[in-house]
Amino acid sequence: MRYFGNDTWAYLNGEFVKADDTKVDFFSQSLHYGYSAIEGIRAYNTHNGTRLFKAEQHYDRLRRSCELVGIAFPWKIDYLVDKTYKLLDKNNLRSAYVRPLVTTGHNMYLTPATDSSIVISAWEWGPFLGTGLIRVSLSPHQRPNPHSMPPDAKIAGQYVASIVATTEATKRGFDEAILLDSNGYVAQASSNNLFIEKDGVLYTPPTGHIFPGITRQTVLELGKALNIDMVEKPLSLEELRAADSAFLTGTATGIVGIAGIDDASFPENWTDTLGATIQRAYKNLTLEKENYQVII
Repeated sequence: MRYFGNDTWAYLNGEFVKADDTKVDFFSQSLHYGYSAIEGIRAYNTHNGTRLFKAEQHYDRLRRSCELVGIAFPWKIDYLVDKTYKLLDKNNLRSAYVRPLVTTGHNMYLTPATDSSIVISAWEWGPFLGTGLIRVSLSPHQRPNPHSMPPDAKIAGQYVASIVATTEATKRGFDEAILLDSNGYVAQASSNNLFIEKDGVLYTPPTGHIFPGITRQTVLELGKALNIDMVEKPLSLEELRAADSAFLTGTATGIVGIAGIDDASFPENWTDTLGATIQRAYKNLTLEKENYQVII
């Protein structure tokens, strides 16, 4: 898949430029060490026009990610949101995935570079894991220890671990990997948060070892609005395997149901699960068919 063509525009440091004309700094820490911060934002084509879903929260998290690892972030949130809408318009995109990226400049030492740049790109992209049920497998790789890197910082270099875990799972015929944390509890998928259903209650691992996704938080809020019991607690592998159903959440993914883990299938029919209820509510929320924000 090619994300950019000759006519594709990107936003770079205050101006719109053709994506193919952007240059790479071959001596940047971002290229050599993965020292950059990323975000993912969805734009939805709603009955009120193109709408960025929770853009302010995503850009604020980008700012926070930079602060946590010492990357300069001199931009205002509302300014970046405005430029993102203009970027979508220049590319004639109504429904899209938006990728802001903050990179660092010249510096081959392991100390923060003094300057940073921001580039925002956008392209048409369907749900990251598709729209059907997926099969997941327990990964032999662990979620990175939170004492080595802040778990709530969305840093590009951390996604090497995600690529390794996903590659191993897909080679064995699965769609996604489930990783344990350094204490042996279930953490999350390679780049998505996990929820399981058991006896009419939804459970999800607590923050601390996981990436606290914005979609994950939205699901918690929707569950509360829909009077669904939601519990954040450490989950054992045995609890995951004994679940009635399960699903993953993420900006690129949305909400996707899990058919089963390894060779075992979850017993409950997906359309009858709490996850399917949440999935429908989330779609309505992003498309503004129902104003769940009033009751959250």
